[in-house]
Amino acid sequence: MSREHLPERHTAAWNIQVWVSFLVSFALTLGGIWFLAVDPWVKGYFLMGLLFTVGSSFTLAKTVRDNHEAQMLRNRISKARANKLLSEFEEEAA
Repeated sequence: MSREHLPERHTAAWNIQVWVSFLVSFALTLGGIWFLAVDPWVKGYFLMGLLFTVGSSFTLAKTVRDNHEAQMLRNRISKARANKLLSEFEEEAA
């Protein structure tokens, strides 16, 4: 497989920054919910909303990535078919 078809890997610094950012935002939101001056059922509702939001965010990110990768594969298959047709046409014309 040629290098142009391989996905770029992120640097270790980028991966660390992404995970630290996620963990800090999640922890601060949890802390905000914990220290709210409201009834426990309200805190539970907010916690449930936070967990559903995080879970659906991961699902959305995976779906967007999978759709992008599938489109790239379809484009490569179409390009290969077009190249095959062109080479067959060139052979017949010669």
